[in-house]
Amino acid sequence: MQTAAEGQDMNVPAKNAPTLSDGVVDWLTNATHNERFIDNIFAEMCIRIQQAGIPLKRSTLHVLIQHPQWLGARFMWADGMREAEIARVDFDVRERSEFIGSPANEMQNGVTEVRENLERDPALGRKHALYEEMRAKGLTDYVAWPLYHTLGKRHLVTFATDRPGGFEDSHIAALKKLLPVLALVSEIRIKNRLARTLLETYVGSHASELILAGATRRGTGTTVRAAIMICDLRDFTKISDNWPRDDVIDLLNDYFDAMSDPIARHGGEILKFIGDGLLAIFPLSQPNACANLLRAVTEARQAMAALNQRNNGTGRAPLNYGIGVHVGDVMYGNIGSSSRLDFTVIGPAVNMASRMEALTKQIGKPVLLSRDFAELVDKEFELERVGKHAVRGFSEPIELFAFGG
Repeated sequence: MQTAAEGQDMNVPAKNAPTLSDGVVDWLTNATHNERFIDNIFAEMCIRIQQAGIPLKRSTLHVLIQHPQWLGARFMWADGMREAEIARVDFDVRERSEFIGSPANEMQNGVTEVRENLERDPALGRKHALYEEMRAKGLTDYVAWPLYHTLGKRHLVTFATDRPGGFEDSHIAALKKLLPVLALVSEIRIKNRLARTLLETYVGSHASELILAGATRRGTGTTVRAAIMICDLRDFTKISDNWPRDDVIDLLNDYFDAMSDPIARHGGEILKFIGDGLLAIFPLSQPNACANLLRAVTEARQAMAALNQRNNGTGRAPLNYGIGVHVGDVMYGNIGSSSRLDFTVIGPAVNMASRMEALTKQIGKPVLLSRDFAELVDKEFELERVGKHAVRGFSEPIELFAFGG
């Protein structure tokens, strides 16, 4: 005869059988909320897997990311490491031998598990440099699974051991039990990193930090004293009208690389690209901000000279530009409509830098500095006084200096 209690038990879903990784699952679920970076979580997870009695020797986590330079990233942990090793993955990796025939390649083609017995005759197994490398390190078994994120995104996690005979069935069951929680934990961190990367890409590192900290209300901002640099490419309208579209895009990218990399290297922040121009600031709160701006200009001019030399070899005319530099107080914050904001700087000092950039064509000097800026650097750099000039929108002429770099 069946009791009522026994009848109820039949309708209760069976609990997952306990595994060696239950403690790791609990830690991932309940104790990682204060850890910001997935590489730190991943490394500690691997150590905890070992402590749970699973003979893990090597593990990797491969994730696709949205970044202007990189397709993805690989986090690698090996026995004895306290931190994961991070490697960026280029967009063209899918055409290279390191990807073709790899577990990542198989996952991309739809498989749901790659298991390789590294102890057997290599002639009987998969052919790829990765497996040869693992055999050389004494590894005996390797398994890779997709890690599923929302909206069908698939990443990859792998585990390997040097235990004779490879992983036991109980080890595999325990590792599989980690996958859903690792997927959730990693997706949160990757999306947080993605949000930061996208903001840094489109508004710059300093503005992105402010936005992520909550500075998103229209009209809010701070007054910042800064050196302001505005640069503009000459004859761009003529170039864009006469050159093929792809050539114009390549030209702009090369030009912006030449100008932007030195700015970032010397502590400046590019706030926006405006067609063929850019606006950057060097906050005076940073030591030697004005000197660093001129060092950036010097390196940018050298990069532009090298770019023009390369373009000359293809029959292209040299690219010319103008740079206006001023210093002053600017309002730095959110400006725009109720639904579309721009994090930028405004104020008379920005307008002055813009007018000075326009004067470079009239005066025939590619880099013009205001007296206010020049007084902050005149002992370190050789400047040429070019006299006082009327500036549109300002009542009094201002004294300008040319910088040859």
